Amino acid sequence: MFRAIVIDKDANGYHAGLRALEPVRLPDGDVTVRVEYSSLNYKDALAITGRAPVVRNFPMVPGIDLAGVVTESDHPDYRPGDRVVLNGYGIGESHWGGLSQLARVRGDWLVPLPRAFSTRQAMAIGTAGYTAMLCVLALERQGLTPGSGDVVVTGASGGVGGVAVALLTRLGYRVVAVTGRPEEDAYLRGLGARDILDRASLSHPCRPLEKARWAGAVDVAGGQVLASICAGMQYRGVVTACGLAGGMAFPTTVAPFILRGVTLVGIDSVMCPRPDRIAAWRRLAQDLDPAELETMTQDIALSDAIPAATDLLEGRIRGRVVVSL
Repeated sequence: MFRAIVIDKDANGYHAGLRALEPVRLPDGDVTVRVEYSSLNYKDALAITGRAPVVRNFPMVPGIDLAGVVTESDHPDYRPGDRVVLNGYGIGESHWGGLSQLARVRGDWLVPLPRAFSTRQAMAIGTAGYTAMLCVLALERQGLTPGSGDVVVTGASGGVGGVAVALLTRLGYRVVAVTGRPEEDAYLRGLGARDILDRASLSHPCRPLEKARWAGAVDVAGGQVLASICAGMQYRGVVTACGLAGGMAFPTTVAPFILRGVTLVGIDSVMCPRPDRIAAWRRLAQDLDPAELETMTQDIALSDAIPAATDLLEGRIRGRVVVSL
């Protein structure tokens, strides 16, 4: 038997609970992983609470991340004992995910875990840190360098934002952190942020073009915040967009793109091709100080993940949440 959080929908409504399951219940796949750690992400919290239609099939085990050790494999690239990490590919949405002591998945979804990280550190990074690195790589591909100018990071108190601040600072960029929680000032400066900007200043309708302030941006908010960021970019600035915490709408004009040559790059971590995933994890092993993970990480047990989901959505959690299996 193994334990997992299971989300179900029936005549009594939508509910999530911790259950003991038999391995025969595991979905199809060619690799079985003994999950050592998972994480709790914004999407997981939406799935567990039912606040958004994240889950596509029922019953569903949530958890868009997992790290652990292969126990069985019919895939040519993996054998028992291999340490692996998995982010996205629909786990926790359409295929049983990582908030479970066992997972059966497709080997093509897995990435060998870099030796630099333990399985716990891999989940302290998780989809959030992997996404942050995808943003950094995209900024670099567009020619951004530390000498280009300031880089603004929204949602800096969250997982993606916190790792982005730490990564960009370590790479030599001057980072401006945006947050709606002024009490996190010391925390963000500890990660390397040089300036702190109140999210409220970017949350109201703006002019098509505002004062040119930033050379690069990592945005997790979307909505008006993203529109304001685009309006405030320098000539040929680069914006990476990877989230929608502030909404799906994008109330902007073409002005930043045709008058300042701003580039808006969409970042998808879920179906990102495997070579890009491997490149991102290699760069994380090279550029992220594991000690900095500790300042932005808290550990919980699997049994605590359900109440923690509400806390995350209500803004009572900062940084990363690692779930021990």
